[in-house]
Amino acid sequence: MYRTLLIASFFGLTLPAWADLVFDQNPLELKPKPADEQVEASFTFTNKGKKPVTVTGLDSSCSCLEASLDKRTYGPGEKGSGKATFKVSTFVGRHEKTLHVYTDDPAEPDKVLTVILEVPEVVSIEPKLLEWVLGEEPKAKELTVKIVGEEPMKIKNVTATRENVKFETKEITPGREYRITVQPSSTAEITVGMLKIETDSKIPKFARQMAFFNIVRPEMAEKKPQAAETQVKAVQGSKANE
Repeated sequence: MYRTLLIASFFGLTLPAWADLVFDQNPLELKPKPADEQVEASFTFTNKGKKPVTVTGLDSSCSCLEASLDKRTYGPGEKGSGKATFKVSTFVGRHEKTLHVYTDDPAEPDKVLTVILEVPEVVSIEPKLLEWVLGEEPKAKELTVKIVGEEPMKIKNVTATRENVKFETKEITPGREYRITVQPSSTAEITVGMLKIETDSKIPKFARQMAFFNIVRPEMAEKKPQAAETQVKAVQGSKANE
């Protein structure tokens, strides 16, 4: 396209004025309540070109995001509207996804609308990942669970996906703060495990929380922040696609 523009400019030619679909608000920000399973929002756009534009397809970067339009073809200067539906699932915090609107405009066949989801945090777990290095002394390590939403919650039960760890839960502030101590029986083998934390929340997605514990090689310990984030996103992604 850039080369075509240069050639046209050199010979004094004028390129045809194609359609130009422009979103009135981009990015589109969605702010659901903690209990919401999904959130919907409308978006608008304008064909600012001099020719009609026809939408040939819609797609998104995540199965959690769907969209529809009021029609397919928009004349010059015509406004259009659409609806985006985001399945909140287990998402917490800020998440950015993209919606692709494909058109018959050869200049810009793929118009991208960025959709930002901001989900209020209700349960905070720090750190999300407890980690030991192979051969390290199997000392106990702690994580803290804080209930930061409006309603208090109590931890009803904690289970581990691996049998080579023991753990203990201590209530610091009733309904608001808990401390979980985790200790492996040995660090002789690589281990990837999860703590399943069950609360008394009436909202299903907050009734089950998770934290992770790993026993890794020394070189992998340097990647601890990325490892925790990857594990959390992998679990969130699998649940969002259910």
